[in-house]
Amino acid sequence: MLYSLYEMNHWAVAPFRAAAIAQSALLRSPLNPVAESDLVKAAAAASDVFESVTRRYRKPDWNLAATMVRSIPVAVKPKAVWTNAWCSLIHFQRDAEALQRARGDKTEPKVLLVAPLSGHYATLLRGTVEAFLPEHEVYITDWSDARMVPIMAGRFDMHDYIDYIAHMLRLLGPKTHVVAVCQPGPLVLAAAALMAESDDPCRPATMTFMGSPIDARKSPTVPNKLAEEREFAWFERNMIHTVPPIYPGAFRRVYPGFLQLASFMGMNWSRHVNAHRDYYEQLVKGDGETAQKHREFYDEYLSVLDLSEEFYLDTIKHVFQEYSLANGTLSHRGRLVRPEAIRDVALMTVEGENDDISGIGQTQAAHELCASIPEAMRQDYIQLGVGHYGVFNGKRFRTEIYPRMREFMRTFNGSSARARPKIAAVA
Repeated sequence: MLYSLYEMNHWAVAPFRAAAIAQSALLRSPLNPVAESDLVKAAAAASDVFESVTRRYRKPDWNLAATMVRSIPVAVKPKAVWTNAWCSLIHFQRDAEALQRARGDKTEPKVLLVAPLSGHYATLLRGTVEAFLPEHEVYITDWSDARMVPIMAGRFDMHDYIDYIAHMLRLLGPKTHVVAVCQPGPLVLAAAALMAESDDPCRPATMTFMGSPIDARKSPTVPNKLAEEREFAWFERNMIHTVPPIYPGAFRRVYPGFLQLASFMGMNWSRHVNAHRDYYEQLVKGDGETAQKHREFYDEYLSVLDLSEEFYLDTIKHVFQEYSLANGTLSHRGRLVRPEAIRDVALMTVEGENDDISGIGQTQAAHELCASIPEAMRQDYIQLGVGHYGVFNGKRFRTEIYPRMREFMRTFNGSSARARPKIAAVA
């Protein structure tokens, strides 16, 4: 019912949004003799703000048309190299001819960026991809919006997620570096542990966890406390809703993206209100550059996807209530997940000093769990002055975090002795 009410509200506001767009265009028209008056500027700015807060934000584009490799521009084209109903593996293919001119025959490390499946699209990691592109073959997980997946495609849960990560690593082959950003940390670690225990030659060369809830008991944040205080049944009753018939995934049970977004915005409500007030003032003053930065950020931030019921509830149960991986009780398709089985995969953890989503120590917990990895193959880094988003995006990431990750991956580039196995299909 809630999902249907949300959709009805969106369509009810649509005529007013259209009127606001028309009014803004009319007021700013060069044919309007009073377009430069303060009153008209204020009215036009108010129309723009109204339109922006009532719009339905679509999945953003990658907008990564080129990169610079040793001062030579190289065209980039995102291409799906593997896909199914729930996920696509995107390769950011760089133009081969330009790349040859820039680097010669030098091969570069393969990096699998595992994007979070927690409300936002993989494009949230655009800055992360951009930083890696000049010196790496970059791949990223592009998770599907559950409301767009027909119910006939079946369910998707935590175990499917783990299987997909292992499958992608096998598809990319030995010596691949895997980077888990936020939510996927525990599941990527589980996939690596299972592959290591099986002596899989395609287990990653390195694994890096960034702001991940490996052990959510440490330095609990507001989201962690909410998950602890509520009974599991509360999440089943209040956070799961049915997709309306207007979408391909009609009648699928999901955790709607708009609820996730409301939770995140509620944590910092005053900050978002102030940001939109500043946006209004920038429009009135004609500060187009600053206003454009606001639009770019919120175009990304307000674009959300739905999670399948099974995956969301698995995450609540195993990551935030039972701490299954940290407790040593996580089982995957009948196999106990044993992080201590990892012996030759280098480990790096990255945390933000001011992270209000994954507190200090939650990501570092990976070092305790992976007790068999030699000390020389571990790195732990805390970035001062950044919050959760700053761990994987922004100036501090580009200038301080990424260079450390780059050197870490080059130091531990894997064993060339691992053979490449045949790839089995994943349902």
